[in-house]
Amino acid sequence: MAERMSNREGLRGMANPARYGLERVAYWLQRLSGLGLLAYLIGHIYETSSIVNGKVAWDKMLELTQTTQGHLILTLVIGMCVFHTANGIRVMLGHGGIGVGKPGQPEYPYDKSQRSATGSLNYKQRLCIWVSIALAALAMMYGMAVLFGD
Repeated sequence: MAERMSNREGLRGMANPARYGLERVAYWLQRLSGLGLLAYLIGHIYETSSIVNGKVAWDKMLELTQTTQGHLILTLVIGMCVFHTANGIRVMLGHGGIGVGKPGQPEYPYDKSQRSATGSLNYKQRLCIWVSIALAALAMMYGMAVLFGD
């Protein structure tokens, strides 16, 4: 029983990106960006609904978004949206069998060093994750240039 309890790492072990590599990082970024976009959607609906209270209430609400913090939040939303979209397309294509390669017959003795070094993703899938991150970073830089005026 003591040995079984010592193997439990809890959330800390589950969230450890070094344990599973790039796959786990993409998994967590996909979930966190989805939750962030949901929070933005709810906030955006609340902000937009303030127009019902008249022009004064609408202008007061817009003053909150036209600050430095508002621009930084919008920049983060741009990055989350681009990453979530690009990584979601990668996941959908992977589920459809595009870009995953052919499965190989496992033969004894198994080469553990090859599998653990690359994880279960091939180079195309890993490249798509890095491209998703790069696209999000570029979109955030462009958004900051537009919002802060070069």
